[in-house]
Amino acid sequence: MKKSTVAVVGRPNVGKSTLFNALCGENLSIVQDTPGVTRDRIYADCDWNGRIFTLIDTGGIEPESDDVIIRQMREQAQIAVEIADVIIFMVDVKTGLTDADHTVADMLRRSKKPVLLCVNKVDSFKKQGNDIYEFYNLGMGDPYPVSAAGKQGIGDMLDALIGMLPEQEGEEEEDDRPRIAVIGRPNVGKSSIINRLIGENRLIVSDVAGTTRDAVDAVVKHNGEEYVFIDTAGLRRKSRIKEDIERYSIIRTVAAVDRCNIAVIVIDATQGITEQDTHIAGIAHERGKGAIILVNKWDAVEEKNDKSVYKFTEEIRRKFAFMPYADIMFVSALTGQRLIKLYDEIDLVRQYQNMRIQTGVLNDIMAEATAMHEPPQDKGKRLRLFYTSQVSVNPPTFVIFVNYKELFHFSYLRYIENRFREAFRFVGTPVHFIIRERKDKDK
Repeated sequence: MKKSTVAVVGRPNVGKSTLFNALCGENLSIVQDTPGVTRDRIYADCDWNGRIFTLIDTGGIEPESDDVIIRQMREQAQIAVEIADVIIFMVDVKTGLTDADHTVADMLRRSKKPVLLCVNKVDSFKKQGNDIYEFYNLGMGDPYPVSAAGKQGIGDMLDALIGMLPEQEGEEEEDDRPRIAVIGRPNVGKSSIINRLIGENRLIVSDVAGTTRDAVDAVVKHNGEEYVFIDTAGLRRKSRIKEDIERYSIIRTVAAVDRCNIAVIVIDATQGITEQDTHIAGIAHERGKGAIILVNKWDAVEEKNDKSVYKFTEEIRRKFAFMPYADIMFVSALTGQRLIKLYDEIDLVRQYQNMRIQTGVLNDIMAEATAMHEPPQDKGKRLRLFYTSQVSVNPPTFVIFVNYKELFHFSYLRYIENRFREAFRFVGTPVHFIIRERKDKDK
């Protein structure tokens, strides 16, 4: 199900990052009493009364500034406004209404997006409560007074915000067609891969990094089955980002991964494996998505020999150690080499993502695993694994009941996962475990 997107915008130094951190519950955004500190948008998923939405922190809008950084921040915020479902327009009660606030309000009105006016730094409702009324002059509806630093008034503001979000639709959940997000750094050939699979140049292909700046869905039919491919903007390290619109594509990429069943992680064979490649793969892994690693441009690699594939594979396994379950394919979008086999790999991953295993079989594997490698013990207490059961699929998720949860060390959980994979393979999909404590007498 697609998450709604909320962007926090306003002129510099009104407390946008402080509000962002208060809503997310973590200090994800740098907070400093200097205009222009937040230059990169930062995003996080927030939950209010069961409604999850993606919140975006933006740099401040300084309409009249000629400063390059400030101008870039203004452009970033405008991009955020274009993509957001709802906008939190933040102003400062201590500074009062300014000409810059009016300019920002005009920009937001032109966007025709729902806007929630948030008046920040109302530290005392008794002393500053009347000061918020001047903000009615912006023509943006009722102002909501909050203190982001003191976390006051935020609940009422969030209640209003949830009421402005678009209705949640369940269509994507009911659609049983596989959704495949093609992700990777800029210029690794993501659009070329989809164009080759489609058989037509449906997506723009260019050798300029960052050409694809939005997520695009393409339906491809193969052997009577439909596959939905999501082409995404490439990710690159912050230190190398030049265009604000390109910088923003990481949010769209994360959103695309959230919508997909399987992530195809594209690596450029001519450039080797980079730290950013592992970061991109980690996004899919952390969200429990199926994964296929596609090494593109293999035809362009010079001086290949019979050991080249083996060496490249070993390098991937070393750097993608958290994702040993993902199969690796060496392809060429330019020539189409081995690309048609991607459909078979997708079908295989789907099969394991949706595999259900009988409880009796699971517990037989568990008993054999504990007999071969005894559970850990500490200070006279030994870990006992009573029972395990599968509770969901996509990804396969299992509940294990134990006597002492704190004794179930990560290393032993990894051992159990490896035994499960030896028995059931689970190609291309992560496996999740939920550990619950139950005392011996409750067994």
